[in-house]
Amino acid sequence: MKGLFVLLLTQLCSATLVPEREKDPEYWRRQAQETLRNALRLQRLNQNVAKNLILFLGDGMGVSTVTAARILKGQLQHGQGEESLLEMDKFPFVALAKTYNTNAQVPDSAGTATAYLCGVKANEGTLGVSAGVTRDRCNTTKGQEVTSILHWAKEAGKAVGIVTTTRVTHATPSAAYAHSANRDWYSDGEMPPDALEGGCKDIARQLVENIPEIEVILGGGRKYMYPKNVSDVEYPHEEKHRGTRLDGRNLIQAWQEAKPRGKVAEYVWHRRGLLALNLSRVDFLLGLFEPGDMVYELDRNNDTDPSLSEMVSVAIRMLQKNPRGFFLLVEGGRIDHGHHEGKAKQALHEAVELDRAIGLATRLTSTQDTLSVVTADHSHVFTFGGYTPRGNPIFGLAPMQSDVDRKPFTSILYGNGPGYKIVAGERENVSAVDFAHADYQAQSAVPLRQETHGGEDVAVFARGPMAHLLHGVHEQNYIPHAMAYAACIGSNRGHCNAAASPATPLLLPFLSLLLLLLLC
Repeated sequence: MKGLFVLLLTQLCSATLVPEREKDPEYWRRQAQETLRNALRLQRLNQNVAKNLILFLGDGMGVSTVTAARILKGQLQHGQGEESLLEMDKFPFVALAKTYNTNAQVPDSAGTATAYLCGVKANEGTLGVSAGVTRDRCNTTKGQEVTSILHWAKEAGKAVGIVTTTRVTHATPSAAYAHSANRDWYSDGEMPPDALEGGCKDIARQLVENIPEIEVILGGGRKYMYPKNVSDVEYPHEEKHRGTRLDGRNLIQAWQEAKPRGKVAEYVWHRRGLLALNLSRVDFLLGLFEPGDMVYELDRNNDTDPSLSEMVSVAIRMLQKNPRGFFLLVEGGRIDHGHHEGKAKQALHEAVELDRAIGLATRLTSTQDTLSVVTADHSHVFTFGGYTPRGNPIFGLAPMQSDVDRKPFTSILYGNGPGYKIVAGERENVSAVDFAHADYQAQSAVPLRQETHGGEDVAVFARGPMAHLLHGVHEQNYIPHAMAYAACIGSNRGHCNAAASPATPLLLPFLSLLLLLLLC
Protein backbone atom coordinates (compact mmCIF):
# COMPACT_ATOMS: atom_id res chain seq x y z
CA MET A 1 0.00 0.00 0.00
CA LYS A 2 2.85 2.37 0.88
CA GLY A 3 4.50 1.66 -2.50
CA LEU A 4 1.27 2.49 -4.36
CA PHE A 5 0.96 5.77 -2.44
CA VAL A 6 4.56 6.75 -3.35
CA LEU A 7 3.89 5.89 -7.01
CA LEU A 8 0.73 8.00 -7.12
CA LEU A 9 2.47 10.90 -5.37
CA THR A 10 5.37 10.74 -7.84
CA GLN A 11 3.01 10.76 -10.83
CA LEU A 12 1.06 13.72 -9.39
CA CYS A 13 4.25 15.71 -8.77
CA SER A 14 5.61 14.85 -12.23
CA ALA A 15 2.49 16.26 -13.87
CA THR A 16 3.04 19.62 -12.21
CA LEU A 17 6.67 19.72 -13.36
CA VAL A 18 5.75 19.93 -17.04
CA PRO A 19 5.83 23.55 -18.31
CA GLU A 20 2.44 24.51 -19.76
CA ARG A 21 3.84 25.25 -23.24
CA GLU A 22 5.33 21.75 -23.46
CA LYS A 23 1.89 20.19 -23.17
CA ASP A 24 1.05 21.60 -26.60
CA PRO A 25 2.30 19.30 -29.44
CA GLU A 26 2.81 22.39 -31.60
CA TYR A 27 5.58 23.56 -29.26
CA TRP A 28 7.67 20.51 -30.09
CA ARG A 29 6.80 20.64 -33.80
CA ARG A 30 7.84 24.30 -34.08
CA GLN A 31 11.06 23.57 -32.21
CA ALA A 32 11.86 20.65 -34.52
CA GLN A 33 11.11 22.71 -37.63
CA GLU A 34 13.44 25.48 -36.46
CA THR A 35 16.16 22.91 -35.86
CA LEU A 36 15.53 21.51 -39.33
CA ARG A 37 15.86 24.95 -40.94
CA ASN A 38 19.16 25.47 -39.12
CA ALA A 39 20.38 22.07 -40.29
CA LEU A 40 19.50 22.87 -43.90
CA ARG A 41 21.56 26.05 -43.71
CA LEU A 42 24.60 23.90 -42.91
CA GLN A 43 24.53 22.62 -46.49
CA ARG A 44 26.29 25.89 -47.34
CA LEU A 45 29.62 24.76 -45.92
CA ASN A 46 32.10 27.25 -44.49
CA GLN A 47 35.22 26.41 -46.50
CA ASN A 48 37.19 29.52 -45.59
CA VAL A 49 40.77 29.19 -44.47
CA ALA A 50 40.84 29.35 -40.68
CA LYS A 51 42.98 32.30 -39.63
CA ASN A 52 42.54 31.39 -35.97
CA LEU A 53 42.29 28.05 -34.18
CA ILE A 54 40.99 27.53 -30.64
CA LEU A 55 40.99 24.09 -29.02
CA PHE A 56 38.96 23.89 -25.80
CA LEU A 57 39.80 20.78 -23.81
CA GLY A 58 37.64 19.70 -20.88
CA ASP A 59 39.87 17.27 -19.04
CA GLY A 60 37.69 14.32 -18.08
CA MET A 61 34.59 15.92 -19.64
CA GLY A 62 32.77 12.81 -20.83
CA VAL A 63 29.26 12.92 -22.27
CA SER A 64 27.62 12.33 -18.88
CA THR A 65 29.58 15.30 -17.51
CA VAL A 66 28.45 17.48 -20.43
CA THR A 67 24.81 16.58 -19.81
CA ALA A 68 25.02 17.13 -16.05
CA ALA A 69 26.84 20.45 -16.59
CA ARG A 70 24.05 21.55 -18.95
CA ILE A 71 21.44 20.84 -16.27
CA LEU A 72 23.55 22.62 -13.64
CA LYS A 73 23.94 25.67 -15.87
CA GLY A 74 20.18 25.87 -16.36
CA GLN A 75 19.50 25.47 -12.67
CA LEU A 76 22.03 28.16 -11.79
CA GLN A 77 19.95 30.39 -14.08
CA HIS A 78 16.80 29.39 -12.11
CA GLY A 79 15.48 27.05 -14.79
CA GLN A 80 14.67 23.37 -14.58
CA GLY A 81 17.95 22.63 -16.35
CA GLU A 82 17.26 19.93 -18.90
CA GLU A 83 16.15 22.36 -21.60
CA SER A 84 19.20 24.59 -21.10
CA LEU A 85 21.92 24.98 -23.75
CA LEU A 86 25.64 24.98 -23.13
CA GLU A 87 27.70 27.18 -25.44
CA MET A 88 29.24 24.03 -26.91
CA ASP A 89 25.72 22.69 -27.61
CA LYS A 90 25.34 25.52 -30.12
CA PHE A 91 28.23 24.27 -32.25
CA PRO A 92 26.71 22.83 -35.45
CA PHE A 93 29.06 19.89 -36.01
CA VAL A 94 29.52 17.05 -33.53
CA ALA A 95 31.67 13.93 -33.66
CA LEU A 96 32.88 11.19 -31.35
CA ALA A 97 36.56 10.49 -30.63
CA LYS A 98 38.01 7.14 -29.61
CA THR A 99 40.30 7.81 -26.67
CA TYR A 100 42.34 4.64 -26.10
CA ASN A 101 46.13 4.89 -25.78
CA THR A 102 48.36 2.60 -27.80
CA ASN A 103 48.90 0.44 -24.71
CA ALA A 104 45.73 1.20 -22.73
CA GLN A 105 42.04 0.56 -23.29
CA VAL A 106 41.14 3.21 -20.70
CA PRO A 107 43.57 6.09 -21.33
CA ASP A 108 45.44 8.68 -19.31
CA SER A 109 45.68 12.40 -20.05
CA ALA A 110 49.26 12.35 -21.38
CA GLY A 111 48.78 9.76 -24.11
CA THR A 112 45.52 11.40 -25.15
CA ALA A 113 47.09 14.89 -25.19
CA THR A 114 49.76 13.58 -27.55
CA ALA A 115 46.94 12.33 -29.79
CA TYR A 116 44.77 15.46 -30.02
CA LEU A 117 47.72 17.90 -30.09
CA CYS A 118 50.43 16.02 -32.01
CA GLY A 119 48.25 13.85 -34.23
CA VAL A 120 49.90 10.61 -33.09
CA LYS A 121 48.60 8.07 -30.57
CA ALA A 122 51.03 7.20 -27.80
CA ASN A 123 51.55 5.12 -24.67
CA GLU A 124 49.93 6.17 -21.40
CA GLY A 125 52.00 8.49 -19.27
CA THR A 126 54.19 9.75 -22.14
CA LEU A 127 54.13 13.22 -23.71
CA GLY A 128 54.95 14.47 -27.19
CA VAL A 129 56.59 11.21 -28.23
CA SER A 130 55.58 8.22 -30.34
CA ALA A 131 54.51 4.82 -29.05
CA GLY A 132 58.13 3.76 -29.42
CA VAL A 133 58.78 5.38 -26.02
CA THR A 134 58.26 3.39 -22.82
CA ARG A 135 57.11 5.25 -19.75
CA ASP A 136 59.93 6.16 -17.33
CA ARG A 137 62.65 5.08 -19.76
CA CYS A 138 64.53 8.21 -20.75
CA ASN A 139 66.81 6.29 -23.12
CA THR A 140 63.87 5.40 -25.40
CA THR A 141 62.99 9.05 -26.12
CA LYS A 142 65.65 10.20 -28.58
CA GLY A 143 64.41 10.25 -32.16
CA GLN A 144 60.80 9.55 -31.09
CA GLU A 145 59.77 13.18 -30.53
CA VAL A 146 56.61 14.39 -32.32
CA THR A 147 55.57 18.02 -32.76
CA SER A 148 52.22 19.59 -31.92
CA ILE A 149 49.71 21.79 -33.71
CA LEU A 150 50.96 24.66 -31.52
CA HIS A 151 54.40 24.12 -33.06
CA TRP A 152 52.92 23.95 -36.57
CA ALA A 153 51.05 27.23 -35.99
CA LYS A 154 54.19 28.94 -34.69
CA GLU A 155 56.15 27.77 -37.74
CA ALA A 156 53.44 29.30 -39.94
CA GLY A 157 53.97 32.69 -38.27
CA LYS A 158 50.91 32.63 -36.05
CA ALA A 159 50.79 33.70 -32.42
CA VAL A 160 50.27 30.83 -29.97
CA GLY A 161 49.01 30.53 -26.43
CA ILE A 162 48.21 28.12 -23.60
CA VAL A 163 45.60 28.73 -20.89
CA THR A 164 44.86 26.12 -18.21
CA THR A 165 43.41 25.75 -14.73
CA THR A 166 46.07 23.15 -13.89
CA ARG A 167 49.81 23.73 -13.60
CA VAL A 168 51.21 24.72 -17.00
CA THR A 169 53.48 21.67 -16.87
CA HIS A 170 50.54 19.27 -16.48
CA ALA A 171 49.73 16.59 -19.06
CA THR A 172 47.43 18.55 -21.38
CA PRO A 173 49.42 21.77 -21.83
CA SER A 174 52.84 20.11 -21.80
CA ALA A 175 52.08 17.90 -24.82
CA ALA A 176 51.95 21.15 -26.81
CA TYR A 177 55.65 21.87 -26.25
CA ALA A 178 57.41 19.00 -24.39
CA HIS A 179 58.75 15.52 -25.16
CA SER A 180 58.91 13.33 -22.07
CA ALA A 181 58.94 9.67 -21.13
CA ASN A 182 57.05 10.57 -17.96
CA ARG A 183 54.29 13.13 -17.53
CA ASP A 184 55.26 13.62 -13.87
CA TRP A 185 58.73 15.03 -14.55
CA TYR A 186 57.48 18.57 -13.84
CA SER A 187 60.91 19.77 -12.67
CA ASP A 188 64.26 18.06 -12.28
CA GLY A 189 63.30 17.57 -8.63
CA GLU A 190 60.74 14.96 -9.74
CA MET A 191 63.13 13.09 -12.06
CA PRO A 192 65.10 9.94 -11.17
CA PRO A 193 68.93 10.10 -11.36
CA ASP A 194 69.14 7.84 -14.43
CA ALA A 195 66.82 10.18 -16.41
CA LEU A 196 68.92 13.22 -15.48
CA GLU A 197 72.14 11.38 -16.34
CA GLY A 198 70.57 10.26 -19.63
CA GLY A 199 70.12 13.88 -20.69
CA CYS A 200 66.32 14.07 -20.45
CA LYS A 201 64.93 17.51 -19.60
CA ASP A 202 62.21 18.23 -17.12
CA ILE A 203 58.94 19.66 -18.47
CA ALA A 204 59.28 23.14 -16.93
CA ARG A 205 62.67 23.57 -18.57
CA GLN A 206 61.22 22.45 -21.90
CA LEU A 207 58.46 25.07 -21.53
CA VAL A 208 61.14 27.75 -21.45
CA GLU A 209 63.54 26.26 -24.01
CA ASN A 210 61.67 24.22 -26.63
CA ILE A 211 59.41 26.93 -28.08
CA PRO A 212 60.66 30.13 -26.41
CA GLU A 213 58.32 32.41 -28.34
CA ILE A 214 54.96 31.16 -27.04
CA GLU A 215 53.19 34.49 -26.65
CA VAL A 216 50.80 33.59 -23.82
CA ILE A 217 51.15 31.04 -21.00
CA LEU A 218 48.57 31.29 -18.19
CA GLY A 219 47.81 28.83 -15.39
CA GLY A 220 49.41 27.45 -12.23
CA GLY A 221 52.73 25.80 -11.45
CA ARG A 222 55.07 28.43 -9.96
CA LYS A 223 57.01 26.07 -7.73
CA TYR A 224 58.50 24.10 -10.64
CA MET A 225 60.15 27.27 -11.93
CA TYR A 226 62.17 28.10 -8.80
CA PRO A 227 65.17 26.54 -7.00
CA LYS A 228 64.47 24.05 -4.21
CA ASN A 229 63.26 25.56 -0.94
CA VAL A 230 62.75 29.07 -2.36
CA SER A 231 59.64 30.44 -0.64
CA ASP A 232 56.54 31.11 -2.68
CA VAL A 233 55.57 34.75 -3.16
CA GLU A 234 51.95 34.14 -2.10
CA TYR A 235 52.42 31.45 0.55
CA PRO A 236 55.87 32.25 2.01
CA HIS A 237 55.41 30.15 5.15
CA GLU A 238 54.07 26.96 3.52
CA GLU A 239 56.78 24.41 2.85
CA LYS A 240 54.75 22.40 0.32
CA HIS A 241 54.64 25.45 -1.98
CA ARG A 242 58.39 26.04 -2.07
CA GLY A 243 60.50 25.71 -5.21
CA THR A 244 61.41 22.20 -6.38
CA ARG A 245 64.31 22.68 -8.81
CA LEU A 246 67.63 20.96 -8.12
CA ASP A 247 69.60 22.82 -10.80
CA GLY A 248 69.31 26.14 -8.94
CA ARG A 249 67.79 27.90 -11.95
CA ASN A 250 65.10 30.56 -11.84
CA LEU A 251 63.10 29.67 -14.95
CA ILE A 252 60.95 32.80 -14.74
CA GLN A 253 64.10 34.84 -15.22
CA ALA A 254 65.33 32.46 -17.92
CA TRP A 255 61.97 32.84 -19.73
CA GLN A 256 62.33 36.63 -19.76
CA GLU A 257 65.98 36.55 -20.85
CA ALA A 258 65.20 34.25 -23.78
CA LYS A 259 63.02 36.85 -25.49
CA PRO A 260 64.33 38.88 -28.46
CA ARG A 261 65.88 42.26 -27.74
CA GLY A 262 63.32 45.06 -27.75
CA LYS A 263 60.38 42.77 -26.93
CA VAL A 264 58.42 43.21 -23.72
CA ALA A 265 57.96 40.01 -21.66
CA GLU A 266 55.69 40.39 -18.63
CA TYR A 267 55.40 37.91 -15.75
CA VAL A 268 52.42 38.15 -13.37
CA TRP A 269 51.29 36.00 -10.43
CA HIS A 270 48.25 37.93 -9.23
CA ARG A 271 44.83 38.58 -10.81
CA ARG A 272 45.22 42.31 -10.25
CA GLY A 273 48.52 42.33 -12.15
CA LEU A 274 46.98 40.41 -15.05
CA LEU A 275 43.96 42.65 -15.47
CA ALA A 276 46.03 45.84 -15.13
CA LEU A 277 48.28 45.03 -18.10
CA ASN A 278 48.27 47.28 -21.15
CA LEU A 279 48.23 44.43 -23.65
CA SER A 280 49.13 46.68 -26.57
CA ARG A 281 52.56 47.09 -24.99
CA VAL A 282 53.15 43.42 -24.10
CA ASP A 283 54.73 40.96 -26.54
CA PHE A 284 54.98 37.90 -24.27
CA LEU A 285 52.95 37.06 -21.19
CA LEU A 286 53.57 34.44 -18.50
CA GLY A 287 51.05 34.24 -15.65
CA LEU A 288 51.44 31.65 -12.89
CA PHE A 289 48.78 32.21 -10.26
CA GLU A 290 49.35 29.26 -7.91
CA PRO A 291 52.35 27.14 -6.86
CA GLY A 292 50.60 24.04 -8.24
CA ASP A 293 47.20 23.69 -9.88
CA MET A 294 44.82 26.61 -9.70
CA VAL A 295 42.07 26.56 -7.08
CA TYR A 296 38.65 25.10 -7.93
CA GLU A 297 36.29 27.72 -9.33
CA LEU A 298 33.93 27.30 -6.36
CA ASP A 299 36.80 28.01 -3.94
CA ARG A 300 38.67 30.60 -6.02
CA ASN A 301 39.80 33.80 -4.32
CA ASN A 302 38.46 36.43 -6.69
CA ASP A 303 41.00 38.96 -5.40
CA THR A 304 44.12 36.93 -6.19
CA ASP A 305 43.27 34.35 -8.87
CA PRO A 306 41.69 35.05 -12.27
CA SER A 307 38.91 32.84 -13.57
CA LEU A 308 39.37 30.73 -16.67
CA SER A 309 37.13 33.18 -18.56
CA GLU A 310 39.29 36.13 -17.53
CA MET A 311 42.48 34.36 -18.64
CA VAL A 312 40.90 33.44 -21.98
CA SER A 313 39.82 37.04 -22.55
CA VAL A 314 43.36 38.30 -21.96
CA ALA A 315 44.88 35.55 -24.11
CA ILE A 316 42.64 36.19 -27.12
CA ARG A 317 43.19 39.93 -27.01
CA MET A 318 46.95 39.34 -26.83
CA LEU A 319 47.02 36.84 -29.68
CA GLN A 320 44.73 38.86 -31.95
CA LYS A 321 47.52 41.40 -32.42
CA ASN A 322 49.19 39.01 -34.89
CA PRO A 323 47.79 39.69 -38.39
CA ARG A 324 48.48 36.08 -39.39
CA GLY A 325 46.16 34.75 -36.71
CA PHE A 326 46.69 32.46 -33.74
CA PHE A 327 46.38 29.05 -32.12
CA LEU A 328 45.09 28.89 -28.55
CA LEU A 329 44.80 25.85 -26.30
CA VAL A 330 42.32 26.32 -23.45
CA GLU A 331 42.04 23.61 -20.80
CA GLY A 332 39.41 23.26 -18.13
CA GLY A 333 41.76 20.91 -16.35
CA ARG A 334 40.20 20.57 -12.94
CA ILE A 335 37.00 18.91 -14.15
CA ASP A 336 39.19 15.82 -14.07
CA HIS A 337 40.48 16.49 -10.54
CA GLY A 338 36.98 16.95 -9.17
CA HIS A 339 35.93 13.59 -10.56
CA HIS A 340 39.06 11.82 -9.30
CA GLU A 341 38.23 13.09 -5.81
CA GLY A 342 34.61 12.01 -6.17
CA LYS A 343 33.55 15.65 -5.82
CA ALA A 344 30.98 15.96 -8.57
CA LYS A 345 29.94 19.47 -7.55
CA GLN A 346 33.50 20.76 -8.01
CA ALA A 347 33.83 18.95 -11.35
CA LEU A 348 30.55 20.23 -12.78
CA HIS A 349 31.15 23.83 -11.74
CA GLU A 350 34.53 23.59 -13.49
CA ALA A 351 32.73 22.41 -16.62
CA VAL A 352 30.26 25.30 -16.44
CA GLU A 353 33.18 27.75 -16.15
CA LEU A 354 34.83 26.20 -19.21
CA ASP A 355 31.56 26.67 -21.07
CA ARG A 356 31.47 30.29 -19.93
CA ALA A 357 34.95 30.75 -21.43
CA ILE A 358 33.74 29.18 -24.68
CA GLY A 359 30.92 31.71 -24.87
CA LEU A 360 33.31 34.57 -24.21
CA ALA A 361 35.68 33.39 -26.95
CA THR A 362 32.74 33.12 -29.34
CA ARG A 363 31.90 36.78 -28.73
CA LEU A 364 35.52 37.87 -29.24
CA THR A 365 36.00 36.04 -32.55
CA SER A 366 34.16 35.38 -35.81
CA THR A 367 33.02 32.03 -37.19
CA GLN A 368 34.11 33.27 -40.61
CA ASP A 369 37.81 33.03 -39.76
CA THR A 370 38.02 31.14 -36.44
CA LEU A 371 37.70 27.38 -36.11
CA SER A 372 36.72 26.47 -32.55
CA VAL A 373 36.77 22.87 -31.36
CA VAL A 374 35.59 21.61 -27.96
CA THR A 375 36.43 18.09 -26.79
CA ALA A 376 37.69 15.99 -23.89
CA ASP A 377 40.71 13.78 -23.47
CA HIS A 378 38.75 11.00 -21.78
CA SER A 379 35.67 10.33 -19.68
CA HIS A 380 35.14 9.27 -16.05
CA VAL A 381 33.08 6.59 -14.32
CA PHE A 382 30.57 9.32 -13.41
CA THR A 383 26.87 8.88 -13.93
CA PHE A 384 23.50 10.21 -12.83
CA GLY A 385 20.14 8.48 -12.87
CA GLY A 386 17.52 7.01 -10.56
CA TYR A 387 14.37 8.05 -12.46
CA THR A 388 14.66 11.63 -11.25
CA PRO A 389 11.73 13.92 -12.14
CA ARG A 390 12.07 16.94 -14.40
CA GLY A 391 14.01 19.74 -12.71
CA ASN A 392 15.39 17.52 -9.95
CA PRO A 393 18.41 19.29 -8.39
CA ILE A 394 21.41 17.81 -10.16
CA PHE A 395 23.12 17.24 -6.80
CA GLY A 396 19.91 16.00 -5.18
CA LEU A 397 18.43 12.65 -4.17
CA ALA A 398 16.72 10.22 -6.48
CA PRO A 399 12.96 10.04 -5.77
CA MET A 400 13.19 6.45 -4.58
CA GLN A 401 14.98 4.28 -2.08
CA SER A 402 17.01 1.20 -2.85
CA ASP A 403 14.74 -1.85 -2.91
CA VAL A 404 17.64 -3.82 -1.43
CA ASP A 405 18.97 -1.86 1.57
CA ARG A 406 15.97 0.52 1.87
CA LYS A 407 18.20 3.61 1.93
CA PRO A 408 18.03 6.75 -0.24
CA PHE A 409 20.71 7.56 -2.80
CA THR A 410 21.84 10.60 -4.74
CA SER A 411 21.19 10.82 -8.45
CA ILE A 412 24.95 11.29 -9.05
CA LEU A 413 27.07 8.21 -8.43
CA TYR A 414 30.52 6.88 -9.40
CA GLY A 415 31.51 3.41 -10.54
CA ASN A 416 34.51 3.54 -8.24
CA GLY A 417 36.30 6.06 -6.03
CA PRO A 418 36.65 7.48 -2.53
CA GLY A 419 32.91 7.81 -1.95
CA TYR A 420 32.52 4.15 -0.98
CA LYS A 421 31.52 4.25 2.69
CA ILE A 422 30.28 1.55 5.04
CA VAL A 423 28.68 2.67 8.31
CA ALA A 424 27.86 0.01 10.92
CA GLY A 425 28.25 -2.66 8.28
CA GLU A 426 25.87 -1.00 5.82
CA ARG A 427 25.91 1.58 3.01
CA GLU A 428 25.96 5.09 4.42
CA ASN A 429 22.57 6.78 4.68
CA VAL A 430 23.08 9.87 2.52
CA SER A 431 20.09 11.67 4.03
CA ALA A 432 22.21 12.05 7.18
CA VAL A 433 24.99 13.97 5.40
CA ASP A 434 25.24 17.25 3.46
CA PHE A 435 25.24 15.78 -0.05
CA ALA A 436 24.94 19.27 -1.59
CA HIS A 437 28.28 20.40 -0.13
CA ALA A 438 30.98 21.33 -2.65
CA ASP A 439 33.35 18.71 -1.26
CA TYR A 440 30.81 15.92 -0.77
CA GLN A 441 32.16 12.69 -2.25
CA ALA A 442 29.37 10.89 -4.08
CA GLN A 443 28.91 7.23 -3.32
CA SER A 444 30.79 4.72 -5.43
CA ALA A 445 30.40 1.00 -6.09
CA VAL A 446 34.07 0.11 -5.57
CA PRO A 447 36.41 1.66 -2.96
CA LEU A 448 39.42 3.46 -4.43
CA ARG A 449 41.45 6.37 -3.08
CA GLN A 450 41.07 8.04 -6.51
CA GLU A 451 38.21 7.50 -8.95
CA THR A 452 39.30 6.36 -12.40
CA HIS A 453 38.88 7.47 -15.98
CA GLY A 454 36.20 5.97 -18.19
CA GLY A 455 36.92 4.29 -21.52
CA GLU A 456 33.99 5.40 -23.69
CA ASP A 457 34.21 7.79 -26.62
CA VAL A 458 34.08 11.53 -25.99
CA ALA A 459 32.24 14.24 -27.91
CA VAL A 460 33.90 16.68 -30.31
CA PHE A 461 32.03 19.93 -31.02
CA ALA A 462 33.17 22.14 -33.92
CA ARG A 463 32.24 25.53 -35.41
CA GLY A 464 33.87 27.74 -38.03
CA PRO A 465 35.89 27.16 -41.21
CA MET A 466 36.01 23.47 -42.19
CA ALA A 467 34.20 22.43 -39.01
CA HIS A 468 32.34 19.85 -41.09
CA LEU A 469 35.55 17.81 -41.23
CA LEU A 470 34.78 16.75 -37.68
CA HIS A 471 31.89 14.32 -38.05
CA GLY A 472 31.09 10.70 -37.32
CA VAL A 473 33.46 8.58 -35.22
CA HIS A 474 37.18 9.37 -35.39
CA GLU A 475 40.40 8.28 -33.82
CA GLN A 476 41.37 11.02 -31.36
CA ASN A 477 44.61 11.78 -33.21
CA TYR A 478 42.58 12.93 -36.25
CA ILE A 479 41.57 16.16 -34.50
CA PRO A 480 44.79 18.23 -35.01
CA HIS A 481 45.09 17.04 -38.61
CA ALA A 482 41.59 18.35 -39.39
CA MET A 483 42.32 21.63 -37.63
CA ALA A 484 45.67 22.03 -39.42
CA TYR A 485 43.98 21.36 -42.77
CA ALA A 486 41.46 24.11 -42.04
CA ALA A 487 44.24 26.59 -41.24
CA CYS A 488 46.69 25.52 -43.97
CA ILE A 489 49.46 24.77 -41.49
CA GLY A 490 51.70 21.79 -40.80
CA SER A 491 51.73 19.23 -43.60
CA ASN A 492 48.28 20.26 -44.84
CA ARG A 493 49.07 23.20 -47.11
CA GLY A 494 48.92 21.90 -50.68
CA HIS A 495 45.17 22.27 -51.03
CA CYS A 496 45.39 25.95 -50.06
CA ASN A 497 47.56 26.79 -53.06
CA ALA A 498 45.39 24.62 -55.29
CA ALA A 499 42.27 26.41 -54.09
CA ALA A 500 43.68 29.73 -55.27
CA SER A 501 44.84 28.57 -58.71
CA PRO A 502 41.46 27.87 -60.40
CA ALA A 503 40.57 31.54 -60.06
CA THR A 504 43.23 32.52 -62.61
CA PRO A 505 41.72 30.79 -65.71
CA LEU A 506 38.29 32.15 -64.79
CA LEU A 507 39.66 35.65 -64.48
CA LEU A 508 41.39 35.75 -67.89
CA PRO A 509 38.24 35.60 -70.09
CA PHE A 510 36.65 38.33 -67.97
CA LEU A 511 39.71 40.58 -68.36
CA SER A 512 39.79 39.91 -72.13
CA LEU A 513 36.12 40.88 -72.51
CA LEU A 514 36.69 44.00 -70.43
CA LEU A 515 39.63 44.98 -72.66
CA LEU A 516 37.55 44.51 -75.85
CA LEU A 517 34.78 46.70 -74.45
CA LEU A 518 37.28 49.43 -73.62
CA LEU A 519 38.80 49.29 -77.13
CA CYS A 520 35.36 49.61 -78.69
